[in-house]
Amino acid sequence: MNLEFAFIESSRDADRRRSNIVQELRSFDLFGQKTRESRALCSGDRDVGVPVFVNEFWTARQRQASSLHEVSYRACFKPQLPRFFIERLTDPGEYVYDPFMGRGTTLIEAALLARHPVGNDINPLSVAFTKPRLNPPLWHAIETRLAHINFNDPAEMPEDLHAFYHPDTLRQISSLKKYLVCQQRNEQLDGVDEWIRMVAINRLTGHSSGFFSVYTLPPNQAVSIKSQRRINEKRGQTPPQRDVTRIILKKSRQLLADITEGVRQTLNRLGPAAVLLTCPADATPEIPDQSISLIITSPPFLNVVQYATDNWLRCWFLGIDAEEVKLTVPSKLADWEIVMNRVFMELSRILKPGGHVAFEVGEVHAGTTLLEKTVLSCGLRAGLRPILVLINDQKFTKTANCWGVENMSKGTNSNRIVLFQRDDCRPPIRI
Repeated sequence: MNLEFAFIESSRDADRRRSNIVQELRSFDLFGQKTRESRALCSGDRDVGVPVFVNEFWTARQRQASSLHEVSYRACFKPQLPRFFIERLTDPGEYVYDPFMGRGTTLIEAALLARHPVGNDINPLSVAFTKPRLNPPLWHAIETRLAHINFNDPAEMPEDLHAFYHPDTLRQISSLKKYLVCQQRNEQLDGVDEWIRMVAINRLTGHSSGFFSVYTLPPNQAVSIKSQRRINEKRGQTPPQRDVTRIILKKSRQLLADITEGVRQTLNRLGPAAVLLTCPADATPEIPDQSISLIITSPPFLNVVQYATDNWLRCWFLGIDAEEVKLTVPSKLADWEIVMNRVFMELSRILKPGGHVAFEVGEVHAGTTLLEKTVLSCGLRAGLRPILVLINDQKFTKTANCWGVENMSKGTNSNRIVLFQRDDCRPPIRI
């Protein structure tokens, strides 16, 4: 795999970018709040004081994200997060990477901003969600393809799935599954088929008439058969008949709503060349050394999210054995740190001098476990320079107080991002 990556910026350019973002965050007041600042002390291989900036750096009140992002996936961050860093730390034509890409939020934003998207996730669902939206088909091509699919040719009709679906709806779903699996097996699955598959797995379950199923949990996870039967009994509901084609077309129109001719030209240029991997995040030899300008990611958090359990129905539709997908979900902080040490060594290898890593961590154990401090240690061991910790906090949560920022609020609506930069004077610590 060959990446024609952009020039390696000079140390002067790297210093300028680092200084610019620190100064901007310090004076940021776009949404009416002044930035609160403290310092974090990382006690690991060496003590490093890192500035911590707390403010509302992006918000639901600003511009809406592209309609392409409107697919559900468990534990995904808002598009405004990667856009914030992509706009400030890269130029068009540079490579932006997410080693835990999930639904592909970072990659979609990178492509929309004319950067080259590179992504990886050991969960094959991630590629199924991401690839079609990097090169979306025209709506009439979707309509034409659906009209040619035989929705009366099911391969299987699992009786247990009647807890979710009307028999006629299940027949349509099973027929579509059979068509897509056959297309893939015969190496005839094209971009239109991939789009239809992506929309279908997004519409399998949900809590409105816009989904194939009866009322159930939100579409980012599927409950068990047993749990769905309890929901049906409690609500006194039976699965209604749904029109699978109509639902796919309606959702497709929503996803394509913001795709202007200019946006389509950008995606048509960058999408087909996107690098999408399904590897462990600590072993991505397909990505060349020093090729990536910016890494933005959010890793699995101490098995808080059970991806295989949440996605069992999507895996069924795609013909994937969920039990064979070996996801990294350590339950103990010490084990999580070991995994992240290896990941950071790999990120350091592929990051070009002057490049950045924006590593987002969520709140776990009711805010009593601060993964930021562990992440700082992991980055230091990999030879990365910690630049700052950014807390995007619309309510100035108790987490901010843990970092020395005074606050009396009890909210938890925050993102915490540790920002690193690579330079050549800080070698990794071999572990």
